[in-house]
Amino acid sequence: MRLAIRGGTVVDGTGAPGRRADLLVEDGRIADLGSFDAEAFEIDATGMLVAPGFVDLHSHSDYTLLVDPRAVSAIHQGVTTEVVGNCGFGCFPIRDAAIARRAIYGYSDDVPVTWSSAGEYFERLEDARPAVNMLSLVPNGQLRLATVGLSEREASSDERREMQALLHESLDHGAWGYSTGLEYAQEQGATEEEITALARLAPFYATHTRRRDAGAAEAVAEALRTGDRAGIRLQVSHLVPRNGLEESRRCIELVDAARARGQDVAFDMHTRTFGLTNLYSVLPPWALGAERHELVAILRDPAKRDAMRDHRSILSAGADWSRVVLLDNDVWPEHARRDLQAIAEDRGQAPLDAVYDLLLDGLDELHHLLVIIHAYTEQQQREAFAHPLCVPGSDATTLAPDGPLAGSSFHGAYTWAAWFWRFMVRDERLLDPAAAIHRLTGAPAARIGLADRGVLRPGARADVVVLDPDVFEERGTTFEPNRVATGVRDVLVNGVHTLRDGSLTGARAGEVLRR
Repeated sequence: MRLAIRGGTVVDGTGAPGRRADLLVEDGRIADLGSFDAEAFEIDATGMLVAPGFVDLHSHSDYTLLVDPRAVSAIHQGVTTEVVGNCGFGCFPIRDAAIARRAIYGYSDDVPVTWSSAGEYFERLEDARPAVNMLSLVPNGQLRLATVGLSEREASSDERREMQALLHESLDHGAWGYSTGLEYAQEQGATEEEITALARLAPFYATHTRRRDAGAAEAVAEALRTGDRAGIRLQVSHLVPRNGLEESRRCIELVDAARARGQDVAFDMHTRTFGLTNLYSVLPPWALGAERHELVAILRDPAKRDAMRDHRSILSAGADWSRVVLLDNDVWPEHARRDLQAIAEDRGQAPLDAVYDLLLDGLDELHHLLVIIHAYTEQQQREAFAHPLCVPGSDATTLAPDGPLAGSSFHGAYTWAAWFWRFMVRDERLLDPAAAIHRLTGAPAARIGLADRGVLRPGARADVVVLDPDVFEERGTTFEPNRVATGVRDVLVNGVHTLRDGSLTGARAGEVLRR
């Protein structure tokens, strides 16, 4: 179908200023840009910005796109491409599905795991027909679970060779790079040497660093050493640490210094002032990998609890339980929206004992016990997002307010791109529209290596968004996150009209992109 978008201000994703131009789409690509005569279905974009579809460089939609491929939360923000497999979490390689669930965000029993390799997962996703394009990194968490298992130790030489073979296979199947989540239990035993040996096999490396509270700057330095020794493009995921502005500045200074030395490094940041994770992340690997009946015994045993207390987790690293808040859930509704320190005080317990009890009664709903960690300030966000090496990312899963994911939430899903636009362009005026569009399109596309997306030019794939720059903003809040953003009027994915006049058309034309 031929589509002509007329009368809008085209912001092409390169960072160049917007200009009045018309856009012609044919056979899934941009056929012309400027002024032309052509018979086509016309979209009137008068008063609107016409931009490339947004690229989410840091997504966790690996599983939710299988559960509900409509990608409602993304499409309503103009997102047309997502990079999954981040933070060492993802859907391949899988040898034991029960253990693999520990490194999959958004897992649901509604979609059983019937695959093991990257190629099989990509085929399963193609069968689901997602509304957005998807490409994936190879998650280190699954590499370790498939070889080392849930063991907090360095991989043996044989296990390392096995992980390298699995990584190589996944890249051959079309994955775009490699990711780690070194702060999580399933990867804490991985050494710098082990990560470097794996990273040098890939063209791109994204890392959730080993420490994001005390010691955050040294963890960024480790990532820089790994990227340099591996000779690889490095992306430091959600760079800003959870322990204050000065440490945030130190981390950015380290990246700047590495870049000045010639290292190919950049970073991203999510748009929340808090982190989000599963409550079970507090458990050490040996408990996390236990069968259900074994975990019941562990959580009930005072001696086992004592053995777990010193485990450094993503939750306990900051040692301030008042900033960790339990979200809405059906297991402990009376404690929803309350911080763990207050919950513990009401129960007359130490915070970790309260957490262990919450988990004990929620063993059948562990994926629904989520917490947020209040960690960042708006000043940290201003400085990070204004930096030329930073792009925003959702750090979330695609969701929908109806259908099989109606009861799920993941902060950032409905808000990240809309928040970035409102905050950086309209409220703070730290970026002009062309620069902000570049951060959402051309910059992340170039970072991952997409040559024909993220820009509007003849021959590029026709991922296009038409938005009202004065209205585009988020509606989701901390405790009411599942509200679609406003201001995006039309979205084309591979030339197919997916959002028309603010309403979904039902079309799902996304592609699984293989490198």
